[in-house]
Amino acid sequence: MSEPRRTALDALHRSLGATMTDFAGWDMPLRYASERDEHTAVRTRAGLFDLSHMGEITVTGPAAGEALDFALVGHISALAVGRARYTMICAPDGGILDDLIVYRLGEQEYMVVANASNAQVVLDAVTERAAGFDAAVRDDRDAYALIAVQGPQSPGILKSLTDADLDGLKYYAGLPGTVAGVPALIARTGYTGEDGFELFVDPADAEKLWQALTDAGADAGLVPCGLSCRDTLRLEAGMPLYGNELTTALTPFDAGLGRVVKFDKPGDFVGRQALAAAAERAAAQPPRTLVGLVAEGRRVPRAGYPVVAGGAVIGEVTSGAPSPTLGKPIAMAYVDAAHAAPGTSGVGVDIRGTHEPYEVVALPFYKRQR
Repeated sequence: MSEPRRTALDALHRSLGATMTDFAGWDMPLRYASERDEHTAVRTRAGLFDLSHMGEITVTGPAAGEALDFALVGHISALAVGRARYTMICAPDGGILDDLIVYRLGEQEYMVVANASNAQVVLDAVTERAAGFDAAVRDDRDAYALIAVQGPQSPGILKSLTDADLDGLKYYAGLPGTVAGVPALIARTGYTGEDGFELFVDPADAEKLWQALTDAGADAGLVPCGLSCRDTLRLEAGMPLYGNELTTALTPFDAGLGRVVKFDKPGDFVGRQALAAAAERAAAQPPRTLVGLVAEGRRVPRAGYPVVAGGAVIGEVTSGAPSPTLGKPIAMAYVDAAHAAPGTSGVGVDIRGTHEPYEVVALPFYKRQR
């Protein structure tokens, strides 16, 4: 068994008393103190995350956009410089290999950000698919540390450390700038349901930037946050997690995310035929639908638990946890279309043989006030 990889902030996490865990081959902070307190800080103030385990892949060259149009399901070459897009990479059979964020950094330069668990798969697939294009694919996983500051106080905290135009920075956009004297790609993206920023920097600068953000956020109530509260935050925000809501067994249409597949872009793309067939199937007979479930009791559902109605299994939980914001256990689950409408009665989750009652609700569970 190989040793887990460590981020540039590893020593700092340990000095802060973090509980560390192996995540996708990386030693990552799970929590620093109370995951509920960390969750609440992000919802009401601000939280600081080390996301350096994410996989960055740079694609450059005259045909970089066309190569990504072929490799991914989105129309990537249509992205304006400085903008980002949520998209997916699919297998030839339409199964989801990963969900991604792609940034267009220049006319001939894009950065693909993959989930840590799939970074090698995505790198290999993009490299193979770009081979016929005038484009170069570079593994930049070691070139970046990634620090996120999330929560309603995050714009104010970041503004105190940069002269970059944060007010003009739209959601799903990025711009180069300097934060606390550190060169960074400043992206207005996140995985918490809150406003916030993700800062891509040289690993050698990570500790300096983390400390500067910590100091700047002290009066605003910023706290360091681990992966545990990141999971409950994204669950409340109804955001899918690869390996739970998204797998190779599902197409984007099965996951209710068919909108990311752009059939009208020029040229062919990997998985096109299979995805066109999946779109037709979904239109003719809706697949199981991803819904929210809110517990009437206190028992927490977990991934893989059956969803039941009228004595029959009608679906399966994909993610479940206690919701600090709602004060109740919540879950995301794929259920048969007949039971997917919000307010559908008689739905429960089989928790170790007991059918616990749950309310079907529309996702997300939580939406921030803009």
